[in-house]
Formats: sequence, C-alpha cells, structure tokens
Amino acid sequence: MRILLAILFMFSISNVAFAQLDPVTWTFEATKVNDSEYDIVFKADIERGWSVYSQFNDPEKGPVPTSFEYETDVKVVGKAKEAGMKKEEMDNNFGVKLVKFSNRAMFTQRVKVEGDSTSLKGKLVYMTCDESSCLPPTDVEFDIALVE
Repeated sequence: MRILLAILFMFSISNVAFAQLDPVTWTFEATKVNDSEYDIVFKADIERGWSVYSQFNDPEKGPVPTSFEYETDVKVVGKAKEAGMKKEEMDNNFGVKLVKFSNRAMFTQRVKVEGDSTSLKGKLVYMTCDESSCLPPTDVEFDIALVE
C-alpha cells in the first residue's frame, strides 16, 4: 500500500511540474505583399536546453511536427519557410534523426486572403523536448491583424 501511495504521489508531483513548464513563447505578425497576399510569420523563443520540431519531420517516426491551421478563409501559397537555429541530428528521445530548432525558430507562410478579412485566426500545434523528456503537443491560438 505504501508503495502504491508513493507512486501516486510521485506521479502527481511530475504532472504538476510539467504543467508549470512553458519553455516556448510564440509571437506572430503579418506583412502585406500585395492586395490579397500576406507573409505570416510565427516566431518561437525557446528556452535553453529545449527544442521545437520542424514541420517537415515524419510524424510516424518521431514527435508531432509543428503545424498551422487557419480558420479565416485563406489559400496557402507554396510551402512554409523555416529559419532560426536549425539542426538535423539524432534525437535521443525518439531514436531517429530529426530536424529541430533551439533558441529561436521562425516559420513564414505566404497566404492569399479570400474575402474582406481584417485578421487571420487559427492555431498552431507544436511539440517541445529537452534531452531527456518531452511535453505533450501544445495548441496555440492566434489572431493576427492584417494591416496595410
């Protein structure tokens, strides 16, 4: 009985510890390209020791890749570009070679806005890990003003 209580206690402490971790901060901006197109920039500031994964990693061989979903009527133009402290290496958490970012990541997607929208709403999904553990995939909602 004591062992069971100790295990439950440790599990509850680890859940509280992970619930308080927030090693990635996201910011968003839009730059007008022409009358109907914008470059949408998603910037991640990543705490030391943590990584965010590329949107182009195979989800069946590792972590949940970073992804973007749009609620506003837009057409995605081309593939998103990735920049920042990017490296491809063996990931100890998953045992496969992955592309990931440390310190800072920037994802830029060109979109064509259909209609009279003045903002772009949606969510991004990402996963973050350190050298020995991962946090569950996280949804981040965004509402980006589309200005001149």
